[in-house]
Amino acid sequence: MSRSTAPSGALTATLDAAAEHVAARVGDALETVFDAVAQTRADTAALLARVAAEGRRPVTADLAALRPGLHLRLTRQELVSGVGFVAAPGLLADVPAWLEWWQTDAQGDVRPLLLDLDPRTSAYSDYTHWDWFALPRDTGRRAVAGPYVDYLCSDEYSLTLSAPVELAGRFQGVAAADVYLRHFEAAALPLLRELPGPARLVNARGRVAASADPARLAGSLTKGPDFAAVLESGRAGVFDGARLVPCQGVPLVLVVAPA
Repeated sequence: MSRSTAPSGALTATLDAAAEHVAARVGDALETVFDAVAQTRADTAALLARVAAEGRRPVTADLAALRPGLHLRLTRQELVSGVGFVAAPGLLADVPAWLEWWQTDAQGDVRPLLLDLDPRTSAYSDYTHWDWFALPRDTGRRAVAGPYVDYLCSDEYSLTLSAPVELAGRFQGVAAADVYLRHFEAAALPLLRELPGPARLVNARGRVAASADPARLAGSLTKGPDFAAVLESGRAGVFDGARLVPCQGVPLVLVVAPA
């Protein structure tokens, strides 16, 4: 971080305690979504290991074995609107790319995502540049991407939580879950409004995921602090008088400006 991370005298112990409490509660809320990601990751890794033990490459038909678990997570996890496994290009023997992805529609019914991934006809055939894929691939860690308009899956303003799937140390793709931003904000904004100063939640790249600060809208970019370093250290800090508090193990930082 380019400026001191020592606690500022302007931020009282009461504010610090309140910010830590809110960060923990945000972390708890998102941890339930990461549980769905972790279960999908474990199921996928086990499936790929079984296929490898048979001495062959996986095909799309193999991924059908993931569906009972994916359907269960969609119906049981309140914040999850979509969940699945996104294969690394070249992983599957029968197609160049694939999303084994299921989501709920406006009526709450579970349905598959059917995508055209032919690079000759689809603008979305290369999904490897999206943060929800690239961050877990490049860092080996779980990530929160967005908010962004999810043209690939739902056309909704969304967050995507993801984690790398590996087999024998090699990257196979990502397990991921979508959360509609409106649902996340409904859970997060009451917590942010408990704080005495303007507050927002940002991801590792400074993208605002939810905000009770009218000057910092969801989806905007916060420049200056090294949020990735805050998450890496797991310790709160201060930048330009704003308190930066990591959210209990999930890759979001709570930013609280002075009142």
